[in-house]
Amino acid sequence: MVFADLKNDFVFRRIFARHPDILRGLLNDLLDRRGEQAIEDIEYLPTEQLPLVAGAKLSILDVRCRDRSGTTFVVEMQLLHVAGFINRVVYNACKAYVDQLKAGEPYTNLTDVVAISICDFVLWPDEAQDIAKLPRVPMLSRWNMTERGSGNHGLLQVQYAFLELPKLSKSPPEAAGSDLWAWLFVHAPDLTEVPADLPPGPHRAAVELANEATFTQAELDAYRKVMDEIQQAREYGAAQRAAGRAEGKAEGKAEAVLAVLAARGLTVDSDTRARIAECTDAAALARWLVRAVTAASAEEVIAPERG
Repeated sequence: MVFADLKNDFVFRRIFARHPDILRGLLNDLLDRRGEQAIEDIEYLPTEQLPLVAGAKLSILDVRCRDRSGTTFVVEMQLLHVAGFINRVVYNACKAYVDQLKAGEPYTNLTDVVAISICDFVLWPDEAQDIAKLPRVPMLSRWNMTERGSGNHGLLQVQYAFLELPKLSKSPPEAAGSDLWAWLFVHAPDLTEVPADLPPGPHRAAVELANEATFTQAELDAYRKVMDEIQQAREYGAAQRAAGRAEGKAEGKAEAVLAVLAARGLTVDSDTRARIAECTDAAALARWLVRAVTAASAEEVIAPERG
């Protein structure tokens, strides 16, 4: 058996946007809804598609639904850590909250919104939290507004949950729940059969629907097309990051050249300063930095080499 990647937009849609029982199981586990708080019935709402990154075809698909109490849930699979990601999550959640109200309707008509983001990247690295002497953020984190002094959780109208898949433990989960969902999102493509110890329920149903043998040819084509788009998006993101690192290194070397000239008390006219600051050739900047230590003038630093 070959199993599709649950993080793939098409597969995510195929499973969670068409099978309310599976989506309900995912929501209850990620939000720890049990007993009277459990989500029992949901209805799907219209979804939105937005650009994932400039220059890439891949789109963000969110699955929206509403439970019997009127709470709206926005579930999103995010593969790349694009700039402003958390800002966009907050914006979309708040927009979903205010968009419920039509002109002239009372504010009492507003119901809660819960935004759930499943991320294939780390949002709050343990190392960064340790350096800042802050508590580490767990793989599954839930957020809402809390009064600082008393810790009162009175403002629950807009809530957030983030599942950071790279934080998944290397050990297989011992029980069903949010850890098992994370394990399936990460490891489903590695499976060769439905695990025998996977109990009946939403987890097992999700794996069975990811079996490529259950796909039509059109569905397989759609799945592979999205896989290609995911790869394009990853390559684009990697290229952008590499360009940013190179630009940062060049900028640092240019600043070093100017700092050495300033420390030696050499005058740097505006044209020379601009040429050094705007240079992106790392090799040239390295030569200029060596020259700056002994050159008699700033102009000598950037003068062409004699053949």
